[in-house]
Amino acid sequence: MTLEQLLPKAAQVNKFIPKSKFYEKVSVSKQAKEEFADKIQKITWRYKLAESTIGIVKTDSVTEIQVFDIELKEQRIPTKVLKLIDSGIPYQILYRFIYKTSFSYGITLKESKKPEAYYFSEWNADINFDFTGADLEVVYQKLIKAFISEPFKASNDFSEIIRTDKQAKLLQAEIDRLEQRINKEKQFNRKVELNKVLLLKKDEYAKLHQQGTNDGFSH
Repeated sequence: MTLEQLLPKAAQVNKFIPKSKFYEKVSVSKQAKEEFADKIQKITWRYKLAESTIGIVKTDSVTEIQVFDIELKEQRIPTKVLKLIDSGIPYQILYRFIYKTSFSYGITLKESKKPEAYYFSEWNADINFDFTGADLEVVYQKLIKAFISEPFKASNDFSEIIRTDKQAKLLQAEIDRLEQRINKEKQFNRKVELNKVLLLKKDEYAKLHQQGTNDGFSH
């Protein structure tokens, strides 16, 4: 289902935001302004999720959740620009990126009003968002979990889910790097050594994956 189908009209804002508004909030370098100009076509504040708009109470850490549409000039998500946007807005943000007829979603893991990490969907992938919860913090955590692979979000502890997902991503990145090095390596002995390390990393990843699956069965 689309955001338009999931969210009430009371939450709609549909307000165009000039890029210059973000320059006023934080100190922005000339290079950052150029990045805005080169990568971003248009920013629209699409929804405001708050007690007054969706009837779900705030918490100390999540008072509102904003939904922004970011129209891009190329099919590439500019993370540096997102960090500037997040630095200037003291709320958690769910992004919908649009490039021609394609779309993707992203969300900021934001603690103490600062962006800690980003989660992105594949282009044109369906994401099952759930905008219900006892409070806005629960809603926010559900939105982040929608971006995390099933085996790594089995825990009932949100912090543990974030740690496990981060560990899985780091391991996957190491595996990818090792595979690239092995493909380029000319010396047989060195290939053998790298393959040993690769097998260890793959075993670590498999155990992490299995741990998440087992946790899922235990709930």
